[in-house]
Amino acid sequence: MRRRDFAKTLLAAAGAGLSGARAGSAISEQPSARPRRKNLKMHVSGDYHVIEGTEFISKENLNYNLRYGVTHINPDPVLIASASGPPMVTAKSGWGDFIAPEGPQAGAFDLDALKKMRDFCDTMGMTIEGFRMDSGYIVIERGPDRDRKLDQVCENIRKARAVGVGLISQHWTAIPIRRNGTEPGRGDSTYPTFKLEQNWKELPETPYGKLSFDEYWERIEVFLKRVIPVCKEYDVNMANHLYDPPGLPYGYEGVENFDSPSIFDAYKRYAMIVDDPHNGFQMDVGVLAEGSTDANKQIPPLVQWLADRGRIHQIHMRAIHGGLNNFAEVYPDDGVLNFFTIIRILRDSGFSGGILPDHVPTSPGDPGKLQGYAFAYGYIKALIQAANSEVA
Repeated sequence: MRRRDFAKTLLAAAGAGLSGARAGSAISEQPSARPRRKNLKMHVSGDYHVIEGTEFISKENLNYNLRYGVTHINPDPVLIASASGPPMVTAKSGWGDFIAPEGPQAGAFDLDALKKMRDFCDTMGMTIEGFRMDSGYIVIERGPDRDRKLDQVCENIRKARAVGVGLISQHWTAIPIRRNGTEPGRGDSTYPTFKLEQNWKELPETPYGKLSFDEYWERIEVFLKRVIPVCKEYDVNMANHLYDPPGLPYGYEGVENFDSPSIFDAYKRYAMIVDDPHNGFQMDVGVLAEGSTDANKQIPPLVQWLADRGRIHQIHMRAIHGGLNNFAEVYPDDGVLNFFTIIRILRDSGFSGGILPDHVPTSPGDPGKLQGYAFAYGYIKALIQAANSEVA
């Protein structure tokens, strides 16, 4: 039986809260009444792609974050070009999103560079919360190269813990992230958009060729069963960011994506492959909304299910208009999903991680999106404060 056909049987056997849902449907388990409690541990955090100036680890960029009350950041060591002095961030090559410029076999962390980053951040009062890891593994076929890549990932986990960092985020992108248009936004802003192409079957395959649903999940399962025990040994959380956008039809650019047809089923299946809290998510609520047909009905139960099990390690708080296969990325106060509902769930579950703004629009006066991210930082901080003000 093909794994895609076996998914509902697998989910049904997993126990309460894992009943097999229809494609695109919400988790069937309804959250019970939970105590409301103040949460002073959840916080705003800055991601690797928000940079004032040219260097991520620099006085200029750290001060930008500190001005807006952000004291946690998440560098991408794969993009660090120099191990001496404040590391420089390089441009990505044509290999694809979240794959090292040198190719999928690259991506080893440089321990000396990590130590220099940590020490520089310490002098500035900034905490390195997590590292972004490259995604080269997912495009490597089974064989010695894949085994070497898994060894590299495990060594990266050890190096992260050696500098006191307990979180690594990674992003499975066998298809480069898809946006295929823009639309005018408020003021003079521009919103990136995606609408499923009528001729999507005619799109060229990815540089890595065809990838079936079964093979995609086989790669994921091998990764988790090899890597999560090492995460557990060193107490480092592995936070997966699902593909963006989810729900693409099978065969899109030659790939049967693992989060199609239902991102909600994919989250549940992924979490249960290795049932351990170190196997969790950098949960992007914007991506969840992109895979939704009714965001405010479908998303909160999934967030509750994951939060109850300690599987949410970070949040990407991104807003969209629209939904499945037709959406625009907008400012955080203007999306289809009620963020305050999500913040309340995180508050009451005791979530202690970072909430990161992501994919804000651009405008002629803000080509680097620094104004947009500053607005998003303040908006998220206000949501956290408002949620905590509701409880004693």
